Amino acid sequence: MDPRAERTIEALLQAAEQLFSTRAIAEVTLEEIASTAGVAVSSVYNHFGSKAGLHAALVERALETDRHYMDRAYVEGRTPVEQLYAAADEYLAFYLANPEYFRMLAFPTDPGSYPAGRDLAERLAESVNEQNSRMVAAITSGMEAGVIRKVDAHDVATVLWAAWNGIISLGWRSDGLHRDDDELRRLLRVATDTVAHGLLVE
Repeated sequence: MDPRAERTIEALLQAAEQLFSTRAIAEVTLEEIASTAGVAVSSVYNHFGSKAGLHAALVERALETDRHYMDRAYVEGRTPVEQLYAAADEYLAFYLANPEYFRMLAFPTDPGSYPAGRDLAERLAESVNEQNSRMVAAITSGMEAGVIRKVDAHDVATVLWAAWNGIISLGWRSDGLHRDDDELRRLLRVATDTVAHGLLVE
């Protein structure tokens, strides 16, 4: 790709991420995005087709970034339980390095009534299921190895994912319930410990 086009695309993605992080997508105009990026409004149409297309591209970047972190958790040589702990660690690392990407994936905005928004919401849900399926596989492998008791692996994966999201969101709070990075790491470990010990065969 032409370097100038690459710079324009990157500027638009960064501008959209900045604006979407503070206001609902429907409230942000193409003019604002282009102005923040320092480019013409026509650049949005040329590279993304529409605001919905720009948002979709930003979500795809977030999904790819999340996948990169989670790939580091599910590696050969780790036991199933070690993979679950590593997944919690990498999910936190993803949040700490990319807080807006995490927010975008864990707590997506209302897709609205337009088809592109609904399609994107479905794509997000599919991605969550894709990542959770890796937890399901680890839990199932543990059951087959006899180290994890018989459970509904899908339900347990959903519980872990939802618990991690809730804990990490404490980092956004501005009141007395706010937790710093080290506290988030400790709480994630507590949550994973609690679930893991409940899964282990006595």
